[in-house]
Amino acid sequence: MTTFASLRLFNYRLWFAGALVANVGTWMQRVAQDWLVLTQLSDQSGVAVGITTALQFAPVLFLSAWAGVLADRLDRRKLLMATQVAQGVLAAGLGALVLSGHAQLWHVYVFALALGCVTAIDGPVRQTFVAELVPPERLSNAVGLNSASFNAARLIGPGVAGLLIAAVGTGWVFLINAVTFGATIFALTQMRASELQRMPSAPRAKGQIREGMRYVRHRTDIIVIMVVVGVVSTFGLNFQLTSAMMASTEFGKGAGEYGILGSVLAIGSLAGALLAARREQPRVRLVIGAAFGFGIATGVMALMPTYPSFAIACIPVGLASLTMMTAANATIQLTTSPEMRGRVMALYMMVFLGATPVGSPIVGWIGETFGARWAIGVGSISALLVATGAAIWARRAWDVRVRYHLSRPHLEVVHPVVEREAALARAGAQEASDALTAA
Repeated sequence: MTTFASLRLFNYRLWFAGALVANVGTWMQRVAQDWLVLTQLSDQSGVAVGITTALQFAPVLFLSAWAGVLADRLDRRKLLMATQVAQGVLAAGLGALVLSGHAQLWHVYVFALALGCVTAIDGPVRQTFVAELVPPERLSNAVGLNSASFNAARLIGPGVAGLLIAAVGTGWVFLINAVTFGATIFALTQMRASELQRMPSAPRAKGQIREGMRYVRHRTDIIVIMVVVGVVSTFGLNFQLTSAMMASTEFGKGAGEYGILGSVLAIGSLAGALLAARREQPRVRLVIGAAFGFGIATGVMALMPTYPSFAIACIPVGLASLTMMTAANATIQLTTSPEMRGRVMALYMMVFLGATPVGSPIVGWIGETFGARWAIGVGSISALLVATGAAIWARRAWDVRVRYHLSRPHLEVVHPVVEREAALARAGAQEASDALTAA
């Protein structure tokens, strides 16, 4: 499979281009929002930034499961149009408030919470909609390219945001972000409906959220992925917070240099996404290995003595974190029955993004109390511990067997327990769907 195979499809090209523009705007807003809170609305408070981040992601904990049911039941394209409009309106509202000179910290908290509510609904729909744009054999490639789009935007967005903040202020950054959502809306309206890969829709019924939870409970591979990603996300994936604190308090830099850190981090993330696009079948072991690599990379980054060395150390951190996230996303999607995919991805998003409201204030407090380097260090230690624990548990519980061959691939890792669980779960979900359809 070539790296850009999915871009040969018209609908996916439209989606990729529209998402790239919108993602650039989103990253610009994230940088502007954190900088606004840190330098203008608080006294260099890491806790205030952490609370803002927590409010933006807290709704994921409460709305994702319901959003997953919507993703399995309703027209995903129409849902995405609605969420894009809502996000654009919120960005424009915050921008107008800042430009009017009336913005206060609690205003940003309210907008962050409202944006979090919309994002909680958007996430599962966005993740599962990709499966409608490409045939099943290209799903892993499409997931990798989605991450490439997101991280190409991360490469561009923070740097542009830093320059714009210095030139015209944070308010205009929010307004520009509001306009960028129009690109995704345009792409969605121009797609060829006849070329969409329609997935089976779950009929309206009681207990659909519980059904999704039961499905996951019998899939230890998905549980391991969620535990590893959840811990790393809680304490390690707080780059906007930790980079802002390092740039401002440790190195004495301004908004431009802070934005550059996000762009440098995206170099590694983009490389990881392009590698993921070439990977036909990601595995649980890749998620665990990438989490361990993330722990080592962030530990090194926390020790860097100068701004240039810290910036360079961001590259392997971006590579490891993106490899972990794309492998987790693709593994779950590829091994989950289409009828259950929205609900399972919603639960995954709940763990992945919902961990942030718990971790951000804690990491912010650690940064204020012990220094910005320890705010990164706690993420490094957590990632190493959870990856090691997951590897030991998997080796014992899954009867993992490692075989060496003279021919390629030389190393073969087999875990029959996981493969059997995935097959049984897919068969069970299909039987349940057939029963509901017959009823």
